[in-house]
This record gives sequence, C-alpha cells and structure tokens, in this order.
Amino acid sequence: MTLTQSRRTGARSLMVLAACLLPLTLAASAQDNQAPGEERANPCVAMRNAPTETRTFYLAGVTQQIDANEIQVSIRNILCPSTKIYLVASQNAIVIQAPSSQLTLADKIIHDLDRAAKTYRVTYTLTELEAGKTISTQHYSMLLGDGERSSLKEGNKVPVATGTYASGAASTSPSSEIQTQFTYLDIGMSFDATIAVTGTSVHLRSKVEDSSLDQPVTIAGVTEPVVRQSVLDGTSVLTLDKPFMLGTIDIPNTARHMDIAVLVEQIK
Repeated sequence: MTLTQSRRTGARSLMVLAACLLPLTLAASAQDNQAPGEERANPCVAMRNAPTETRTFYLAGVTQQIDANEIQVSIRNILCPSTKIYLVASQNAIVIQAPSSQLTLADKIIHDLDRAAKTYRVTYTLTELEAGKTISTQHYSMLLGDGERSSLKEGNKVPVATGTYASGAASTSPSSEIQTQFTYLDIGMSFDATIAVTGTSVHLRSKVEDSSLDQPVTIAGVTEPVVRQSVLDGTSVLTLDKPFMLGTIDIPNTARHMDIAVLVEQIK
C-alpha cells in the first residue's frame, strides 16, 4: 500500500468514527440542555428525589366527612402527583408525606379551607292587625347553617277517635270491653326553613303553617273536629339583617289579618 492510499484509508476511518459518535454527543447535549428547562417548567420533576417528611393535619373547623373529603381532593389536585395523602376519618385528620415545600403548601390550603360553618338565626314575626292597629305580635326563631334545614312547632296534639273494637277473647263475650282508637292532630304554628347564603344574599325556602280547631260537625251521629289551616309556602331572596315580608293571611270570620315577616342574621 502506498502512502497516499494509507492516508485515504485513515481519513475514511476517522469519518466513520465521527459519524458514530456524533448522535451520542448530540443526545447527551440535548439531555443536558433539556433537564433544567423541564425542571423549571414542572417543579414536581425536581422533587422526585427530594427528601420527604410525614405530617398530620387535624381539621378543627369541618364536622362532616364530606367536607373533609373535599379538602383532601383539593390538596391532591394541587400538590405534586408523587405526594402521598391519606384521610383518617375517625380522627378527622389528613396525613401527608411530601417534601417540606409541598407540606407548606398543604398547610396553607388546609388553613384556608378548614373553617367552621357559619350559623344563622332565622326569626319569623307574626303580627295580627285589625284596621291598621296591631293586636298581637309573636316571634319564632331557629338556628341553622348554610344549606341546612330546620323546623319548629308550637301547639297542641288533639286526640281524634278513629274507631272502636271489643277487647277480650271474643267480641261477643259479655266480659269484653269496648276500646276506642285515637290519632292525634298537630294544632298550632309550624315552621320549616332551609337557607342558602351567597355573600349578603339569602335564598330562603320556608313553609309557615297555622292550624286551629273550628266548629265541630256531626256525621252519622258522631261529632268530628274541624281543623282550619293557613299555609304560606315558597322561596324568597332576601338580604342579611334586613326584615322581609313573606305575605299576609286573612283570619276567617274576622276583620283581622296576619302579616308574616322574616329576618335572617349571622350570629357566628
């Protein structure tokens, strides 16, 4: 082999070697350049190998498991996917294993969401009037939370006979006694309320019922009670701390009527 041929063979070998090493060099360079950018775009990548801690957060404000579940879901959706989160319902606590920065973020989320439910006082005012003059005023109040339902009753239970039967071994026995069966009617005032609060606006679903005994009637020789009822049922939108007139009910057989107003106040 001549010197010129040898030089040509060596040059071709160097070109082949360079062609083999070039992809590896480019891949390594791309890896070095891509990793920092990826970490900057997604901080969770940098935390994969970071040391972790385990901390237990006790929930003081929420009282229902559904509320604790919502807090757990919020933390799970915001923190890095590698974070381990467990809800211990019996202890009303959330256990989290994550790097310290993630625990700090979880602490902030829990602090913002773990709040005691607000309590409201709903007061119904019934004013009886005649010719523009106030005859009597009654107030009925109940406490309930946002989204909760509450009811209140005041009155009497009136017995009403529904039938009779003979006691003893047989109804034809001389020693058998006649027993009377009764049911009971609720007579008086009844209130049912559900509220949903948004800012200072309140959506109030309420039912106000007034029942009383009227003159009894006789049917087939049996005197039966007659119950008179007035019902106000509906949904209203009102403002906190501002009285709202729900409606007016006329009182039968009189020149009087009853105004029904409601007031919703936040007490804590």
